[in-house]
Amino acid sequence: MTSLSFSDGQTVRHHKPTTAVILAAGLGTRMRSSLPKALHPLGGRPMITHLIETAGSVFDRLVVVVGPDMQALEKAVTPWPCVVQSERLGTGHAARMAEDLFGEGDVAILYADNPLITADTMRALLAARRREGTSLALLAMRPADPGRYGRVIERNGCVQEIVEWKDATEAQREVTLCNAGVLCADAADLRRWLGALRNENAQGEYYLTDVVAQAAAEADVHHVEAPSEELAGINSRAELAVAEASLQKRLRLAAMEAGVTLVAPETVFFSVDTVLAPDVVVEPNVVFGPGVTVHSGARIRAFSHLEGCVVGGEALIGPYARLRPGTICGKGTHVGNFVELKATQLGDGAKANHLSYLGDSSIGARTNVGAGTITCNYDGFFKHRTTIGENVFVGSDAILVAPVTIGDNALIAAGSVITEDVEPGALALGRSRQTNKQERGRMISESLRAKKEQG
Repeated sequence: MTSLSFSDGQTVRHHKPTTAVILAAGLGTRMRSSLPKALHPLGGRPMITHLIETAGSVFDRLVVVVGPDMQALEKAVTPWPCVVQSERLGTGHAARMAEDLFGEGDVAILYADNPLITADTMRALLAARRREGTSLALLAMRPADPGRYGRVIERNGCVQEIVEWKDATEAQREVTLCNAGVLCADAADLRRWLGALRNENAQGEYYLTDVVAQAAAEADVHHVEAPSEELAGINSRAELAVAEASLQKRLRLAAMEAGVTLVAPETVFFSVDTVLAPDVVVEPNVVFGPGVTVHSGARIRAFSHLEGCVVGGEALIGPYARLRPGTICGKGTHVGNFVELKATQLGDGAKANHLSYLGDSSIGARTNVGAGTITCNYDGFFKHRTTIGENVFVGSDAILVAPVTIGDNALIAAGSVITEDVEPGALALGRSRQTNKQERGRMISESLRAKKEQG
C-alpha cells in the first residue's frame, strides 16, 4: 500500500496496481519513413524506449498498443505485453484494444511520440487523479505556438472538455491551454467511457479526448500543467529535431550539475546512457554515441567521437580522435589527433598520439605507438588480433599484420611491416634494404626540368 499526501493535509491511501497504456500504433506518415515512428532515435535510442523506462519507474504495469506487422516495435518493448490495433480508427479505439489489461487500479494513457515526459510529471498526474472527487486527470501545456493542438476548455477551475483543433470554433482556438493527450482515470470508469465513444467528428475517428466530457459530467476533471518542451508530440522529422535539442539541453545541464566541465555546452551531443564522472572536461564539438563511460580527470578534446567505449581517469583523448565500440583506454592514456581505436584495450599510460588505426588489439601499459601505425586486422573474411606488450616502442609507419604478438620492451623500427611474432626485448626490422645510387638524383632532376621547359 502507498500513501499520497497533499498540501491541504489530505492523505489518500491506494493499494491497487497502476497501469500505463502506451499508444504506439501510428505509422508516422509525416516522418516519411518505413520505420515505425516510435522507433526513430532520440538521444541514441528509440523514442519509445525513453517512455518505457520512465513509465516503468512509476507504474506497476505497462501495456503497449502496436499496429499490424510491427514486430520490430514489439521486440523493442519486451518484456511488456503488446496488443494489436488492426484498424487505425483513432486514439480512443486504440486505448480500447488494451482494456482487458487495464486491471482494477488507475490507468494512464500515454503516447509513444511523447517520449520526454518525466517521472515527476507522471507522479503528479497520478496524484491529481487520486484527489477526492476527481474522476479524471490530464496533462496540459502552453506552447509558444498552440498550432493545431486540441484546446482544454475549463469552467470554474475544472476541465469541461477537450476540443480538437479541426472541430474548434474561432473562440476556442484562442485558448492557449493545450491538450498533451495524456490522461489518467480509474480502470472501470475508463472502460465505460471508451465503450460510449462515437466517431461523429471531422476525422471520423474515435477520439480518446471525448472521454473528458463524459468524466466531467460525473465528477471534477483536473489538469496538471507541464512545460511544453516535455509534452510536445513528435510527428515529423522537424519535430524530432526539436525534441532532440530539448533532450540534449537536459542532458548537458545534468552533466554540468554532476561536476563535468563542458567548455561549449551547446556543441556537445550526448546519448542518454553517457556516463561522465566529476572533473571530466569536454571541449567543443564532441559527440558521445551510445555506451560511453569516462572516468574522473579525463579530458575529451575538440571534434572527437566516442561510442561503446570506456575512458580511464586522467586520459587525454583527441582532438579529432575516434573511439569505436569495444575500446578501453586505461588511466593516463593518450589518444591523439586522427587516431581511430576499435575493439582495442590501451593499457595505463600507453600513447597513440598521431594518425593511427588500431583495431582488434591489446596494447600494454606505457607502450608508445608512433605516427602512422596500423594494425591490419582483417584478411577479407575474418578479424584477427594484435597483442603488444608493455613498454614497447612502435616506430612511425609500422604495419602490424595480425595475428601477431609483440613482447614486452620490444622495439619496432620505423617503416617496418611485421608479420611474425617479436620476442620480448627484441628489435624488429621488417623493411627492404636501402640502396643509394650516386648522382642518380641529380640526373633525374635535370632530365625532368628539361622536359618541363620544353612543355
